[in-house]
Amino acid sequence: MEQTINDADMPEDRSPTSMMRLTDKEFESIRKMVYDRFGINLTPAKRSLVVGRLQKILRSRSIPTFSAYYDMLQKDGSGKLLSEFVNRISTNYTYFEREKDHFEFFTKTALPEAEKRHKAKKELDLRVWCAGCSTGEEAYTLVIRMLDFFEGEYSRWNAGLLATDISADALSVAAKGLYSDERVAQLPAAIRNKYFSRRPDGQWSVVDKVKKEIVFRRFNLMNTQFPFRKPFDVIFCRNVMIYFDSPTRKALVSRFCDCLTPGGYLFIGHSESLGRDLRRLEYVMPAVYRRKEG
Repeated sequence: MEQTINDADMPEDRSPTSMMRLTDKEFESIRKMVYDRFGINLTPAKRSLVVGRLQKILRSRSIPTFSAYYDMLQKDGSGKLLSEFVNRISTNYTYFEREKDHFEFFTKTALPEAEKRHKAKKELDLRVWCAGCSTGEEAYTLVIRMLDFFEGEYSRWNAGLLATDISADALSVAAKGLYSDERVAQLPAAIRNKYFSRRPDGQWSVVDKVKKEIVFRRFNLMNTQFPFRKPFDVIFCRNVMIYFDSPTRKALVSRFCDCLTPGGYLFIGHSESLGRDLRRLEYVMPAVYRRKEG
């Protein structure tokens, strides 16, 4: 998911007089929980946003204070309250062909290299992970690119894509594969007409040929170990780490490297940076890194 906090996504009710009171202690408790569980670093500047995002939950459930809400989250054994909480805290905004140069590099460089690598091993097993898939646009774009690249040979490959996110709401939207004109506006007409169908309600539906190539799963990138048996050829994790602090970002990149094949590529957001301490990665182009051989 694009695990970000964006002021533009504040709830409609933004009147200062309507805002519930959030004490310093309450904000620190919530901030620490969000950081520990999801890696998102809520700075003091985001305090009013936190109130705006969460007060609707408190009011709808008749919860009197943020302290009482925090206690409920800590005691929630079902995980339902926590899921509702992260759905409100996280922002999921993306569109098809966002940061198009990455998709061009994926098609013209990453896929040909992966094809050559696997054919040399006589193992046609292409693995791509869209980590932080949000509402699915990025994941579907990648599969469309894969289908177009391999064309008639695609069926010979054990290919497909894993798409994960922390937000159950975002994953629900992604799995349906229904998008407005605005969301598909960046797609060339030929691609839109080939891989989408127009519905009577005006929405565009991703065709089953694309849908069946994606496995959508809920997954927290803060898990200390990733349960993947085989390495990935490509990992897209764009605009997820923008609100992570340096230690969190460094630890996550290390885990990505653990499950990225030598010569494989990691794509991050253009507004993100991995710094200069890249022991296992080499810089290729803005926001694109390659895992070093050996």
